[in-house]
Amino acid sequence: MSYIDLRGHQVWSVEYKPRFRRDCEKVLLLHGGLSATEDWDYAVLPAIRNRFHVFGYDRTAHGRTKIRDGYYHFEFQADEAIAYLEDVVKGSAHLIGWSDGGIIAFLVALKRPDLVRSIVAIGANYHHDCGVEHDETKIEVTDEEKEKVARRSGQDPALLETIVRKAYQVWMSEPKLTLEDLSRIKCPTLILAGDDEPFTSEHTFSMYEALPHGRLAIVPGASHYVVKERRKLTQVLIKDFYESLAYPITKWPNRRKAVTEELTRDL
Repeated sequence: MSYIDLRGHQVWSVEYKPRFRRDCEKVLLLHGGLSATEDWDYAVLPAIRNRFHVFGYDRTAHGRTKIRDGYYHFEFQADEAIAYLEDVVKGSAHLIGWSDGGIIAFLVALKRPDLVRSIVAIGANYHHDCGVEHDETKIEVTDEEKEKVARRSGQDPALLETIVRKAYQVWMSEPKLTLEDLSRIKCPTLILAGDDEPFTSEHTFSMYEALPHGRLAIVPGASHYVVKERRKLTQVLIKDFYESLAYPITKWPNRRKAVTEELTRDL
């Protein structure tokens, strides 16, 4: 765990190498908005650490990485992820993104499909019009949260309110992906969400149905913090997803009927 120079900006980066395997595929963890890698990596690592070479980093204005011009817009964050994949991971990876991290995974897959082997999008939305209300007048930043910013990144603690307001402004107008955009993401994708997410269930289902190689897991009794509230079940679902990334062939396909018939025609 250390700072790296990512094209002129100091970015906090972490890396977990599997203990018993040298040649293995790579996973990139993409944390949520106003969060950091250390706030959630521990919750998913048990599902992937022994099988994959895992990377993660704190995005600009998050965690231990300082702000810079242009931060927080999703296109900016997607380009930063692409730079990290190219320069640090040095190639393609499976992406696991929570909340904003899931959105960034979608954008990277659209911009650079060659860099994305699969996606696990946890509690993600594809458009800002998803049923969530972001009210800037209700922003409250505690002294404890400010102190955490100073401790992690060495920045002025008063800067946190500026970062939070910037996040709210972005969330009210971004992302702007369409279902047609999602239909161009060809890699295996798991949409994983709690049954009480802040966005509508229709939004989640339409996202899954638009993905040509999508799967859907709704976790009961969980909110947007499903990855922490139902940690073991989340890990089981992620493990199961990676057991086989082939197109799912079921006994009674409905949404997958056309593709299933094509794949099994010569069997």
